[in-house]
Amino acid sequence: MNITMMGNPISLCGKQLEVGDKFPEFVLCDNGLNPVKSEDLKGIRVFATVPSLDTGVCDMEIRNFNKKTAELNGVHIYAVSMDLPFAQARWCGAAGVKNVQTLSDYQTHDFGRKTGTLILGLELLTRAVFVVDANGVVKYVEYVKEVSSHPDYDKLYAELTKLL
Repeated sequence: MNITMMGNPISLCGKQLEVGDKFPEFVLCDNGLNPVKSEDLKGIRVFATVPSLDTGVCDMEIRNFNKKTAELNGVHIYAVSMDLPFAQARWCGAAGVKNVQTLSDYQTHDFGRKTGTLILGLELLTRAVFVVDANGVVKYVEYVKEVSSHPDYDKLYAELTKLL
């Protein structure tokens, strides 16, 4: 898959996931610097990887998810980036985001490598969305072709409602 950032090709580290794959085990960091392991997260989950919450498109994307969660009873949405947990907490407070949990991959890049979202050379995550069912199976995947573009919300929400 060819992915660009501001029109320039980027290279990703790791194998990209596909529908039907088992979602990989991982360890991330929450806003209190506590480890969050994949087995700690249950139910239907959406993982939205973004380069940085402090950018316009990322900010709008996570705000969109924050608003939409009210309609998605039982769905847990996680925004994953390389931002430091302190910056994530500050951003959530300033943006009024309470329904999306931010998690950081800054320590080990474990999540980025295992989901094929780590941008080589930049040590950021590309924009992608994964929907994982209660059994840990990937039900929807989108690696956004241009990092500065939004994911296809309509297609994502249509697939998500099939799981509810």
